[in-house]
Amino acid sequence: MFTGLIEEQGRIKQCGISSEGMEITVSCKKILSDVKIGSSICINGACQTVIDYGDDYITVQASNETLNVTNYKDIKVNDYVNLERALTLNKRIDGHIVSGHVDCTAEFIEYRDEGFSKRFFFKLPDNFTKYIIYKGSVAINGVSLTVASVENNIFSVELIPLTLKEVNISKLKKGDYVNIETDLFAKYVEKIFGSKDNISKIDYNFLAENGFV
Repeated sequence: MFTGLIEEQGRIKQCGISSEGMEITVSCKKILSDVKIGSSICINGACQTVIDYGDDYITVQASNETLNVTNYKDIKVNDYVNLERALTLNKRIDGHIVSGHVDCTAEFIEYRDEGFSKRFFFKLPDNFTKYIIYKGSVAINGVSLTVASVENNIFSVELIPLTLKEVNISKLKKGDYVNIETDLFAKYVEKIFGSKDNISKIDYNFLAENGFV
């Protein structure tokens, strides 16, 4: 599990796709302090297992399933990626619970200046818009962010200068794709109340009659 608070931006040192998947070597510094073979590292929002490391790099192997749902197939040498180690239970969770299991990619549309912050707009596949709600949480390339607006399948987030300096979202160009992990709890709620065996009787009338709205 992760928090969505990026520890550093690594740089792609080597990457190569084969029929078996993709091996990726990332140059990095901060996350190496306690890394070991088998460590979980969130790379652009996707949880990966360290298979090798050295004084200034880690290497992971991404499966074909990972390539199918992430932007890994588009990365190239010298690209920057967001890195975060797995959370420990002895510190505050300042972001939100991020599993590192990417749901889909979203297309970057544009950004707009909003005072000292910048608002970034993304286009989601239609079947994932139900998990994005105003003021809800979303992880973009592994960064924990709050949804600032939603209109159909377009949503936006705002980033302050401090965050922009620490993550690779500031380097996006129109048409680039980012990795999206929607809120974990929303998916559990859908699973529980959306199944045929658990047809919810809660609707607007029920909520109104019981004083919730």
